[in-house]
Amino acid sequence: MKAQRDVWGDTIVDIGHHDPTIVVVDGDLANSTKADKFAEAFPDRFIEVGIAEQNMVGIAFGLSTAGYRPWLSTFGVFMTHRALDPIRMLVSQTEAPVRIAGAYSGLLNGSSGKTHQDIEDLAIMRAMPNMTVLAPVDEFEAEAATRWAAEHNGPVYMRIARDAVRPVLDDSYEFKLGSVVQLRTGGVISLVSTGVQSSRVLEAAELLSQAGIHTRVIHVPTIKPLDVGSLIAALEGSRIVITVEEHSVIGGLGGLVSEVLSELPNAPRVTRMGLADSWSESGPNDFLLEKYGLSPSRVAEQVRAWLNSPVAGTGTVEQVVA
Repeated sequence: MKAQRDVWGDTIVDIGHHDPTIVVVDGDLANSTKADKFAEAFPDRFIEVGIAEQNMVGIAFGLSTAGYRPWLSTFGVFMTHRALDPIRMLVSQTEAPVRIAGAYSGLLNGSSGKTHQDIEDLAIMRAMPNMTVLAPVDEFEAEAATRWAAEHNGPVYMRIARDAVRPVLDDSYEFKLGSVVQLRTGGVISLVSTGVQSSRVLEAAELLSQAGIHTRVIHVPTIKPLDVGSLIAALEGSRIVITVEEHSVIGGLGGLVSEVLSELPNAPRVTRMGLADSWSESGPNDFLLEKYGLSPSRVAEQVRAWLNSPVAGTGTVEQVVA
């Protein structure tokens, strides 16, 4: 297994050998985000600005007007919160080809403190016009998405996780903007996830299968723009749709799927799993996954409990899967 941050660092170095317009602007976190790999390979195309995220965006925008193709590298929370105004004004409104590598994204940054966790980034960035929002699942998709973003002539925000997860794809994978990826077929219950959480959801589906509950697993790597037809086709025949995300249940993947299905006649019911409308907390990764119901075992437990609950309106688990 290889962490997405390492994949991103290695991939932009490889791209840099072939594309002299690629530059990286870093916010004093190069050794964490692995932008230091690019700095070592191309010191004349690496700009260290320190803890000055808003200024980073201005520099990247200026470079884009001079023919360069900049990447911004820092923790996601510092981009989607501290630097949001210049991203909105300089990058999004002008459609500048600035790529934002939001490292250490999601919940699993608790050792740095909850101030460094970002569980609202997908909601924020997908609401911004002209912004492409990507959330790869594993090392293979992280590389493919990075290569796609490097060629894209517009703003991109890509969620990059700190730690490796069990790969669910392989090196034959081809990233297609907007399309969803069906990781597991079968069943009338669809589990829909994004980013590295999709790997954990696939493990949860395997646990559920051992209990006789067969579910599909659908991974959504492109939060915006979504190929709506691709999602609808993957969900065809589903009676229940459960979204699971390492993000607030407000405005992220669950909101996106609900918006799509709300416009369809006789659409399946959507249940959202993720972080409730509250701040997260510091702590070890395993503890946080358990507490917020995102580990494979906790996802499986919650799915089974929901299916057996009166609110599901479907009777027992056995009736649902029959």
